[in-house]
Amino acid sequence: RAMAYELDIRSRIFAARSDSRIRLRDLCQLCRDISLQHAVATQAAINQTGLTHADVALVAAHGQTLFHDPPLTLQLFDPAVLAQTLQIDVASDFRRADCAVGGQGAPLVPVLDRLLFAHSSETRILLNLGGIANLTLLTPQKSPASSVIAFDTIAFDTGPANCVLDHLWRRAGKAGFDESGALAISGKADEEIAVRAVRETGPFADALPPKSTDTPAMIDAFGRAGGEELPLPDALATACRMAGLMVAAGIGHLQTSAVDRLIASGGGVRNRALVVQIERTTGLTVETTDGHGIPSAAKEAVAFAWLGHLLLERRAGNLPSVTGATRPVVLGSITPGREAL
Repeated sequence: RAMAYELDIRSRIFAARSDSRIRLRDLCQLCRDISLQHAVATQAAINQTGLTHADVALVAAHGQTLFHDPPLTLQLFDPAVLAQTLQIDVASDFRRADCAVGGQGAPLVPVLDRLLFAHSSETRILLNLGGIANLTLLTPQKSPASSVIAFDTIAFDTGPANCVLDHLWRRAGKAGFDESGALAISGKADEEIAVRAVRETGPFADALPPKSTDTPAMIDAFGRAGGEELPLPDALATACRMAGLMVAAGIGHLQTSAVDRLIASGGGVRNRALVVQIERTTGLTVETTDGHGIPSAAKEAVAFAWLGHLLLERRAGNLPSVTGATRPVVLGSITPGREAL
């Protein structure tokens, strides 16, 4: 079960990300508070499973992204706080090794997509709708000289999913988010502003993969296009349209003739307005990972648990075809939380 940040921590994260200015002392305090929240959430998860701390070999934690513009990336998190609070080893800092060898450091979930969702005869797109939308293309390829089926894997960020929507909601002074996209559904999308917002993302919109982006860049593009001047229902509907246009453009970059399934995950699958726009722009039916054995709200958590497992085995966790890295590398660092037996 997902656990939300406390409202004070949430507001401080948004403030730091919105203007990229924060005092060093406040940055350190925010890092500690985020890490303590991770400890509370992890302890709750352990309690729900009925496991003991001794049963858990490793906790994999991504941390909170504050800045991402490869090769520069910052995930705010202190693994020592979590490790010492729980007395369990902690894996963290999953992006920077990929960035160090020329990669985008994102997306990292495709290594799980390939493991769990590749199909021997279907071309599938896995679409993650978090703050940013990213997709993974899984295409089966049978070698003429072998019966073994390999999978070409391409993945990249397409643009916004929930980040602009959540920004508009906060800007209107509202708590939480637009539940199920109800207010967005009641609004009317401004096509001209949506198209202009896509153009305002600059080179990102037309760039071929590998590519990644971050929340502030998408919010700024929407604002420059005039989206924030619309009434809130129309602004939300227009932000959904922008997201749908960019998902469709991303699929267009793939130059694949047929997609058998579009399988989505992340909080955005619960926003009906967003899903409808993606279906309209792509012409594809949006399924969710819930129907394929993985709760849509938990896929990223499962992915980082898998990356933690790969780290323990010293196996590469990045896919150079996805991130643009020059070679496969082991991702993450381990902070000890328990003494050797």
